[in-house]
Amino acid sequence: MRLGLKLFLGFFLIVGIAAFFVMRVFVNEVKPGVRQAMESTLVDAANVLAVMAAPDLKAGRIADGAFAAQLATAQRRDPKAMVWRFPKRSIDYRVTVTDAKGIVIYDSRGQDVGRDNSRWNDVHLTLQGRYGARSSPLTPGDAEKTVMHVAAPVYDPADGRSLIGVLTLSQPNDTIDPFIVASQRAIIARGAWLIGLSALIGLLMTWWLSRGISGLSRYAKAVSAGEPVPPPRRRRDEIGELGQALETMRRKLEGKAYVEQYVQSLTHEMKSPLAAIRGAAELLQEPLPEADRQRFAGNIAQQEKRLTETIDQLLRLAEVEQHGWLQRRAEVDLAQVCRDLADDASPRLQAAGLVLEAVLPEHAPVQGDPFLLRQALSNLLDNAIAFSPADGSIQIVLSKQAQAWQLSLRDQGPGVPDYALERVFERFYSLGRPGNGPRSSGLGLPFVAEVARLHGGQATLRNRPEGGAEAVLVLPPG
Repeated sequence: MRLGLKLFLGFFLIVGIAAFFVMRVFVNEVKPGVRQAMESTLVDAANVLAVMAAPDLKAGRIADGAFAAQLATAQRRDPKAMVWRFPKRSIDYRVTVTDAKGIVIYDSRGQDVGRDNSRWNDVHLTLQGRYGARSSPLTPGDAEKTVMHVAAPVYDPADGRSLIGVLTLSQPNDTIDPFIVASQRAIIARGAWLIGLSALIGLLMTWWLSRGISGLSRYAKAVSAGEPVPPPRRRRDEIGELGQALETMRRKLEGKAYVEQYVQSLTHEMKSPLAAIRGAAELLQEPLPEADRQRFAGNIAQQEKRLTETIDQLLRLAEVEQHGWLQRRAEVDLAQVCRDLADDASPRLQAAGLVLEAVLPEHAPVQGDPFLLRQALSNLLDNAIAFSPADGSIQIVLSKQAQAWQLSLRDQGPGVPDYALERVFERFYSLGRPGNGPRSSGLGLPFVAEVARLHGGQATLRNRPEGGAEAVLVLPPG
């Protein structure tokens, strides 16, 4: 199981269990809470009615007095009320009054007159001077439909202390069931939204963490495979610190290997020029004719130039290879870069008797590093000039091909031997130039290939059917 899924399931499990138990507590507490509120209301109403019934009860006309008449009138009223989206069209109270012995002497429904209620908790406890209430089935044996009874003592209005009866106010519990069910449904609905929102937050958090960890994993795999990749994105958390630590470690390890590799390569390339310089220097220590002395001195200068060129090219290549990604990006007009290079190379072209033909669009925008692109194109043009015969021509053709800019630089030289086509982009690999000219450092084309890679493009070198070589640089548009 992937780490992201584990994180999400763990987060969702914790939040889901917590939300479930919280919702369960709320749902289970709704019913007793509403009934407690109902009981509190009944207590208030029972005590008010007890005070109102006291005069008629003392006078012995509780069943046909003003209290009974007013209560009957009230129970016939239609409240026309809308309580929390539920209509209320009748009075649900039932009032019974017992004497001081607990015998029912008044029932607003006329059902239980004469019954002994002294054993019921509401009447029994009230006659003892305590708070009396009970909840009993509406129909014996039916536990689903119950009625709440709350009693209040009826005192003698003359002294307010002598107990003369008990008034019990009753209301069916099912009259508040719709409110209980609605409250429970509202809690469940909001709880479901809460769990859904928590799951979404957990999903986003998991994605955010997994994205950072996956980025580090891809980065580590690319580094282990030797692929040049940019460092992980900077983040102000532990994942960001880990990414920076990995990048620092990579730089140190690659830097060590890079230095060892280049020291070996540079040492190998310097052996031949140094041997030539040493041989010429030893001969110059002997008496020589002036012509030989000039020739050996020129040989030393030529080899020194070759060493300097190799070191400069090596430093440029090392700079772009070590970064692995572009340090800066800007919009570059390739067409204008080609025009500038043609103008700069005009004296060399004229000295070599070469003609440069340029087929360029008005604009060719790409995103990249202006200096690196100019240096890469300059290397290609230098190669074309070096391998072109006198009185030949060089063509620069820039065109849009398949959503990319393709720059072709063609010469009329001898072309590239078949055995060398696969190696021309290797470091320090070079071919002899026409006319026994000195070999190059073998670093120009590797530099071009690395610049193309940094810009998301590709560099190739091939032979033309009509003769000569063609260097092709493909770059994505800006």
